[in-house]
Amino acid sequence: MSTAIAFLGLGHMGGPMAANLVQAGYEVLAYDPVPAARRQARADGAVVVDTPAAAVSKSAVVITMLPTGYTVLEVYREVLVSAAPGTLFVDCSTIDVADAVQAAELAVAQGHRALDAPVSGGVSGATAGTLTFMVGGAAPDFAAAQPLLEVMGGQVVHCGGTGVGQAAKICNNMMLGISMIGLSEAIVLGEKLGLSHQKFFDVVSTASGQCWSLTTYCPVPGPVPASPANNDYRPGFATALMTKDLGLAANALRDNGVDARIGLLAAEIYQRFNQDQSGMDFSAIVTDIRKRSGEDDKA
Repeated sequence: MSTAIAFLGLGHMGGPMAANLVQAGYEVLAYDPVPAARRQARADGAVVVDTPAAAVSKSAVVITMLPTGYTVLEVYREVLVSAAPGTLFVDCSTIDVADAVQAAELAVAQGHRALDAPVSGGVSGATAGTLTFMVGGAAPDFAAAQPLLEVMGGQVVHCGGTGVGQAAKICNNMMLGISMIGLSEAIVLGEKLGLSHQKFFDVVSTASGQCWSLTTYCPVPGPVPASPANNDYRPGFATALMTKDLGLAANALRDNGVDARIGLLAAEIYQRFNQDQSGMDFSAIVTDIRKRSGEDDKA
């Protein structure tokens, strides 16, 4: 069997991930329907092919990074018949748990192996190879994929069986969305009370309110120079993606009978913000809270 890796989906996340595999010495057969993505992959050293099936038919491992569960299932249905028996399919997309389970079932029914392996860390993590992978699937399949995932990530965690990687991602991003809203509300309250952004950061970053949203991704310019707030809230992690992930979390909360009013409210808040600001980084929610609080833009 070939030792090549097929990489399907070369967007903001998939492109850098594929490039890191190339840099590590792997042969990567890459496909994306967008011409600019194909050009960049070729410049990064990948072998760009004309169809997903052409990549899959010559590869031992297939990695997908796609926008929706529907797309993942459509691609799987298209390419599974082209794969050699025992091909390992690793889906790094963030999708509904039910879709992840169905995709794995489709692969196994065709004689293949499958993992769900969504990521956290954003475009910067994809570029730097420091992503966190949350992996669901059988232990032997995880062991086979682990060396590849460690090229693209700084932390690779086997979370459990099929679909449990997606469960971990949904739970993580629900917490992230909630924390960013809570932090942003506190910042706007501090503004109204005369507390500067820097003094707010100096206190909270070393006190009990400390969180990743503040110390790594501060939603106001100044305290954390690398945060999107210092670049007019260009993503980063776009509001549209946070809205998608919180929608997945909301569906899971309802389906499983969890009394999670804050999680559901966070999904509603980002859905509203996404209607006008889908292309901005999700940390720009602070500007919406400020606007709705009757404050001038202090960013």
